Amino acid sequence: NSIKYVPSKDYKAFTSSLRKVYGATSLKACHTAFEAFKQQWSQYPVAVDVWKRNFTHVEQLFDYGSNIRKIIYTTNAVESIHSSYRKVTKKGAFPNENALLKLLFIRTKELQKKWSTGYIPNWSMVMNQLLLYDQIKDRVIKYLE
Repeated sequence: NSIKYVPSKDYKAFTSSLRKVYGATSLKACHTAFEAFKQQWSQYPVAVDVWKRNFTHVEQLFDYGSNIRKIIYTTNAVESIHSSYRKVTKKGAFPNENALLKLLFIRTKELQKKWSTGYIPNWSMVMNQLLLYDQIKDRVIKYLE
């Protein structure tokens, strides 16, 4: 939501700065990166304000390990498909509707092959971390009761 308040010439630099915030190794590093981000992009106060108001959601990511965080903030499948469609359709005009539909069908088949493996990097590590969090949560709940 914040990028709509940034001119297109600054998209790459803006998103690169954001990546340093949510991709930080620790919560402390995240806060440091966020302060630098706010100073660097102060010329776009509305865009920065979106992040200020919602920063508690970013902080919640750091309750989990780095492998889990990467899965959480990775672009979801629907956005990925739309992005892929935009890439193949912006190359030119189409003589008719069927030409466009054929192109989208071919791209969908390519994406289906790409995703058919279902491979998620470090999945065994993620599973172990998630199971560990569940065990800790159960112990805390028992203790509180």
